[in-house]
Amino acid sequence: MSLVDLIAQADERGLAVSGLACLDRCVPLLGGDDEVLRPLWSSLADGGAWGEYLEQARTELDVVDPGRAAAVDDDDDDEAAVLVRRMLAAAPDDPSAPDLREWADACSVGALRIHRLLDAAAGDTGTCPVSAHREGVTDGISPLVAAELRRQVTVLELLAGRGAGGLRPALEVSTEGRRVLRAVVSRRARGRS
Repeated sequence: MSLVDLIAQADERGLAVSGLACLDRCVPLLGGDDEVLRPLWSSLADGGAWGEYLEQARTELDVVDPGRAAAVDDDDDDEAAVLVRRMLAAAPDDPSAPDLREWADACSVGALRIHRLLDAAAGDTGTCPVSAHREGVTDGISPLVAAELRRQVTVLELLAGRGAGGLRPALEVSTEGRRVLRAVVSRRARGRS
């Protein structure tokens, strides 16, 4: 089943976790620590105060004004950070909001675009659109983008198969992806100095 199909079939919890997991993996681009979104994960597990925790994360990551994410610089790192800010700014204040599917879908696209922007591998020429990858076309996909695609599919499959029991393994998948992206960001920073 393609990523698009999995998102289309996901329930509210699956959509909330999918969007949050994409956002969580990309937090290193905003300089956030690994625990900044942990309260949101907890709120999905115990029905806690999602809106309150979301506002705290926005404040901590300086995404209080969504309009600040409007300008995109030519620099790939800046564009990637703008995409992360947009994901966080667009997160619904209620994890069961009607626009949750739209947000989860946008987070999926955004995370794949971010991984493509940051992938230094020559294999990703950018000729195949991210939307094609989400539909299952993997010709010419770079290793970093392929890994992100697998993570997104895995998270949705875990939630579809295990319900609430899939939260912890989904968090583990996200944590692994965040470590990978943090290493990529660190390597790029060292290469520029």
